[in-house]
Amino acid sequence: MDSQTVPGYAWSMKSYGQLCSVAKALDVLGDRWTLLIVRELLIQGPCRYTDLANGLPGIASNLLSDRLRSLEANGLVWREAAPPPVATTLFHLTERGQAAEPVVVALARWGTPLIADTPPDDAIRPHWFTYSASVFLRDHDPDGLPATVQLNTPLGPSVIEIRTDGVSTRAGTVDNPDITLEGMPQVILRFLSGDLNLTEAQGQGLALRGDPAVLAAFHLDTA
Repeated sequence: MDSQTVPGYAWSMKSYGQLCSVAKALDVLGDRWTLLIVRELLIQGPCRYTDLANGLPGIASNLLSDRLRSLEANGLVWREAAPPPVATTLFHLTERGQAAEPVVVALARWGTPLIADTPPDDAIRPHWFTYSASVFLRDHDPDGLPATVQLNTPLGPSVIEIRTDGVSTRAGTVDNPDITLEGMPQVILRFLSGDLNLTEAQGQGLALRGDPAVLAAFHLDTA
């Protein structure tokens, strides 16, 4: 049977065929690599094909092309023929694609305890870590803002800036951060998620500089 397309939704042979919003969402987002492509576009913004491939170690080129076509067909991604000096195709999330961010954030939160026993040969990229860390700094006491968190790991330094209008991340350093966290990425993520309290995290090598009271705005256990 040929694929059928309606505005905003494309069915395929892999459809669950269920009149259920969860199943319909998985028809669009449930294929392997699809949500990770959305992750890359959420973190990096508009991407060249090579940017996406570099952020998705292990994906085959033909599979990346297939997933991008599917995301375009479902109205989550659009492509731009960027003029010089870029002179290449850029992939963007549509408004509908951006609306999938709460799904990615929920998965980041839910999956953090699973990284405790990460195999040593698992791939990692600095922007994955910084984005994952930032999702735990979105629930906060507005009176405690703005706040700047410096993260120092073997992946390199990065910064999370929290303002009343949202959270932004970038590589690099900042002068006079409110809090500096230094240690292994897994330990920092587990601390920010609440999977470890401060004492437990420090026992696993976390170093904290700054006023721990700042972290209370993010509902973290600093005991």
